[in-house]
Amino acid sequence: MIGPARPRRGERAAGRGWRAAPRASDSSPMTTPTTSPARQLVPAGDGAPPSLADLEAAAAIVHAAMPPTPQYRWPLLDARVGAEVWVKHENHTPVGAFKVRGGLAYFHALAQARPVPRGVVTATRGNHGQSVGFAARRHGIAAAVVVPHGNAAEKNAAMRALGVELVERGHDFQAATEAAAELAAERGWHRIPSFHPLLVRGVASYALELFRGAPPLDAVYVPIGLGSGICGMIAARDALGLRTEVVGVVSAGAPAVALSLAQGRPVSHEATTRIADGMACRTPVPESLAIIARGAARVVRVTDAEVEAAMRALFADTHNVAEGGGAAALAALLQEGAAMRGRRVGVVLSGGNVDSGVFADVLGGAAR
Repeated sequence: MIGPARPRRGERAAGRGWRAAPRASDSSPMTTPTTSPARQLVPAGDGAPPSLADLEAAAAIVHAAMPPTPQYRWPLLDARVGAEVWVKHENHTPVGAFKVRGGLAYFHALAQARPVPRGVVTATRGNHGQSVGFAARRHGIAAAVVVPHGNAAEKNAAMRALGVELVERGHDFQAATEAAAELAAERGWHRIPSFHPLLVRGVASYALELFRGAPPLDAVYVPIGLGSGICGMIAARDALGLRTEVVGVVSAGAPAVALSLAQGRPVSHEATTRIADGMACRTPVPESLAIIARGAARVVRVTDAEVEAAMRALFADTHNVAEGGGAAALAALLQEGAAMRGRRVGVVLSGGNVDSGVFADVLGGAAR
């Protein structure tokens, strides 16, 4: 068994005999405690991997609202790692993170419902909530977003600026998720989950851009929260018929996904990371775990100290700001640097939404 406190160099993600357990009704795809007609009209999918045509259709929806983000190779970062490193800059989306892609795809489908829901409710630590706010405003749908108490102040401000009603409930993301289900039931609003096939299809557009915009990659490192980012990467890799290794990255302070993959069943674990809030998953999603188990080469755990070092490295070498989750992929690559030397690798800078005071402390930590 893999202990929760000690980060490992890499853990095999593929689990023989893995089976996705049934999900509770408040978190299953498109299941909502309300009677919203959208629950029947927005497809949850049949469990089959999306085709390239599916992903292309979702990408067209995304690109109608935002341009593709760049993937750049930075000489200083190459030198630091000892490899050819391609950074996918999801910090350059309209909300500063990759999640906006999933929201655009989801709301495009939701808007086809008749009648369109009066409002939607979701839970977040920030980036998913900004995605919902951005897409909801485009479609003229009211949105309430539940965040845990003590959530990042600047992420909260960004969500409010997008027009969402911000509701603070619970001590962590899982508690906020449970509160969101209750709020949706109280109001009769549509409940948006944080993981869903439509969200994955929208997010996969960044992977299509990366694979087509960079030379063939030996490996790509992807941070994991609930898993839409890595599942989108796996879907695009497979749809394109590529052999690129997809390496998942979790916080050592939020090891639930890694523990679940190792044990072949969903395992809850308290999230204690102080820097990678977007990766602070306490209870994994079985559907996500099944996709990761089938499609990821391994899962690497990174400590908060390693993440902070990667945040500093990205700023020094590229002058880009990365939040904790956004720097986790580079942290894992640096941890595995010897094995990756001389190879061509991608890292997903999944977001740059870090509070300015936190980032100042991280940059100052280099001198301590």
